[in-house]
Amino acid sequence: MSVLIVIPARYASTRYPGKPLVGLRGATGDSRSLIRRTWEVACKVEGADRIVVATDDDRIAAASRAFGAETVMTSSDCVNGTERCAEALNALGGGFDIIVNLQGDAPLTPVWFIEDLVSGLADHPTAEVATPVLRCDGRALNGFLEDRHAGRVGATTAVFTLDNRALYFSKEVIPFTTDVYPDTDPTPVFHHVGVYAYRPSALAAYPLWPVGPLERLEGLEQLRFLEQAHPVLCVEVDARGRQFWELNNPEDVPRIEGILAELGIE
Repeated sequence: MSVLIVIPARYASTRYPGKPLVGLRGATGDSRSLIRRTWEVACKVEGADRIVVATDDDRIAAASRAFGAETVMTSSDCVNGTERCAEALNALGGGFDIIVNLQGDAPLTPVWFIEDLVSGLADHPTAEVATPVLRCDGRALNGFLEDRHAGRVGATTAVFTLDNRALYFSKEVIPFTTDVYPDTDPTPVFHHVGVYAYRPSALAAYPLWPVGPLERLEGLEQLRFLEQAHPVLCVEVDARGRQFWELNNPEDVPRIEGILAELGIE
């Protein structure tokens, strides 16, 4: 199967304007932009036939070209990354079996998350959309709860059926639990990893659907599929002992830099 990885990136983030160009220091003290670090992850994915940064901002495009990325200019009318991926695929003329949406705010995404996601979609011929989920340990869950108690919108969580079809995604911590979990213990909460794999037909249909009330309330693009009764396959991935975190707020920068240092990533 031919695989295209699209990294959608916009400058005008509501919570963190200019986020793709924010510098993140690695283990050696070298600062690289968020968009570059995400692109470097994509470049390590086995089986990826093409990688593009899709943006509507000249600053992001110029920065991306400077470190060697192929860029596709997309409309500022795209309301989320999925719409931007659909527009990028159309601009490239199609020709891919699976399109991966690697959102530009996840520089800690392990390569095997993406590879397992593509394999998961390929292994389910009737599935048209897939996304990874990661079982939280106590440390991760406590971090989510800390963000919510502080009024910060942090990670997204997911609940799904026994056959791994998504029931709901939320920026609240779901399912609700009052239990206390030690840092290394598994919990019943799954972190939704902000990566998607689509078949071309699903990606082409998405921009034609209106934004539904749940997508509008939560600000989560994948809810449009659920509101249109379009199943989303949840592919459970294994962190292999690594911490995973997204850059959602300025407060996440030192947390991510700490993990980069811990993992020895330059």
